[in-house]
Amino acid sequence: MPDQLHTSHSLALKLLATAALVAALLWGAWITREVASSPEQRIVTVRLAKTIGSFVEEAARADADPAAVQAASLAYLKAAESAVAEMGNDGRVVLMAEAVLAGAAEDATPELERRIADKLEARTIEEGEQP
Repeated sequence: MPDQLHTSHSLALKLLATAALVAALLWGAWITREVASSPEQRIVTVRLAKTIGSFVEEAARADADPAAVQAASLAYLKAAESAVAEMGNDGRVVLMAEAVLAGAAEDATPELERRIADKLEARTIEEGEQP
């Protein structure tokens, strides 16, 4: 009887070890597939300081109430932050051109400016203002 108990215990351990090995191999295959199929990251740059500087210059030239200029500046900065974050969501690495020597990296500043304008327009529509 003890011999039979030892045999069944040994068989259970062998089955458990085999199942663990199969699970590890399947997990390894899955990880390898995920890593191999991940999209290639692109590095892009944006001239954020220039973009914000242009907005500040326009705001300074406008003859507007300081409180309105401050509110517009805050909205612009929030839109810029959101736009940069969204640009990085699709696998791109977004670098600030003023902070790095990026060489031949793609300049995505026009896309950034378009995204900011879209966000500001959507904000004005939500608030019931004229764009």
